[in-house]
Amino acid sequence: MSKFLSANEHTIDRALRVVLGLALLAIAFVGPKTPLGYLGIVPLVTGLAGTCPLYSLLGLSTRRLPKQ
Repeated sequence: MSKFLSANEHTIDRALRVVLGLALLAIAFVGPKTPLGYLGIVPLVTGLAGTCPLYSLLGLSTRRLPKQ
């Protein structure tokens, strides 16, 4: 389970996810007030947590590996 929830997002990836999540949530509350804006919760939570379950399932990572 720890490998599934290990950090696999780069800092830029995380920042973009947080911005996208907030923008989508703003659509739900400020803009046209459509329920589709609540989808912004997904990128917001994954960006704040630094882990993407889909990346884990596919074996992907945008996080830089520490130099050895």
